[in-house]
Amino acid sequence: MFSDIGALELVTLVVLAVLVFGPDKLPKVIQDVSRFIRKVREFSDSAKQDIRSELGPEFKDFEFEDLNPKTFLRKQLESNEDLRELKELRGTFDLKKEMNEVADAVHGRETAPAPSAAPAAVNGSPDLLKKQDKRDDQGTAERPPYDSDAT
Repeated sequence: MFSDIGALELVTLVVLAVLVFGPDKLPKVIQDVSRFIRKVREFSDSAKQDIRSELGPEFKDFEFEDLNPKTFLRKQLESNEDLRELKELRGTFDLKKEMNEVADAVHGRETAPAPSAAPAAVNGSPDLLKKQDKRDDQGTAERPPYDSDAT
């Protein structure tokens, strides 16, 4: 329940409780709070039992944690055998790398070819995705003319 509270935070809470309630009333407050928490847990457990008994024997091993959508999906995906192929396919496909390659091709940058990538030119035909870089005598790239109709 308090797994994310550190030692310094716990000491701060204790000091704050002593200052607010005083050392005389603090044990009584702790007892009242623990009694209240116990009653809330008992109420929730009895409500769960009532719901299970109303649902019938088909839902005997029904867990209320399964109502959380993330938990439900995780259980369904882990138990589904058909999705193992999808997991294997997802492992072989790197979307970030593919998007970077497409962006590099659009912007005319050279990329290091992957071992499984298709060759840049097939049967001597030029790669149409690669931008032809025209440079002038000074070595700077020539910009294409501005086309107002294209924008």
